[in-house]
Amino acid sequence: MKILISNDDGYQSPGIAALANALQQFSEVTVIAPDRDRSGASNSLTLENPIRARQHENGFISVNGTPTDCVHVAITGLLEEEPDMVVAGINNGANMGDDVLYSGTVAAATEGRFLGLPAMAISINSFSPQHLESAARAALELVQRLSDPSLTTEMILNVNVPDLPWSEIKGYQSTRLGHRHKAEPVYKERDPRGHPIYWVGPPGAEQDAGPGTDFYAVRSGYVSVTPLKVDLTNHQQLQQTAAWLKDI
Repeated sequence: MKILISNDDGYQSPGIAALANALQQFSEVTVIAPDRDRSGASNSLTLENPIRARQHENGFISVNGTPTDCVHVAITGLLEEEPDMVVAGINNGANMGDDVLYSGTVAAATEGRFLGLPAMAISINSFSPQHLESAARAALELVQRLSDPSLTTEMILNVNVPDLPWSEIKGYQSTRLGHRHKAEPVYKERDPRGHPIYWVGPPGAEQDAGPGTDFYAVRSGYVSVTPLKVDLTNHQQLQQTAAWLKDI
């Protein structure tokens, strides 16, 4: 099995090294990741500038682009052989609820799905994780089952792991995305020349975070596994929208 690994924290992230070390136990892995932290890049593609790739001593390849660039370029031309699946992570910090709309790690997995491959994004619930080995073990166990024909390539698995020793993790739960309150206000400052500058504020607190959500599962000590789909159509509102448009 050939697995393409990417992330949004950059090719030097400890998380991507831990993921590669775990998955190479049973597969051939190729790591292609951004040359720097591209957290929050979402599904952006670089269209107006050339993309450069550089291979490093450990075999990892860095790309001067976004996580989506990494996966797109890898599958459509950089690699001699197409991989069997795409795994993105291990991301520093959880990607739960509304976070998935911004996450570059989830976007890397989404691009793999766009290009027809099974895909998984995996994150650990800490920005300074102490137990990456737990997330790596969860990734290994889940990836070994991703070839199951009951899981279609139309689905992306979004996995979030508590930052706990493996012995303290209670198991896996199938979850839905929770929701947050709206984001906190931006921080307003002035640069040395007196011009206003703004820092994006932190995400909002958990709002819809009860049983069944990814927030609740991780907080309760479980690995959260959320199936995502790319189709954003609100199918339940199609008829109502058609009626709304009728008189225009």
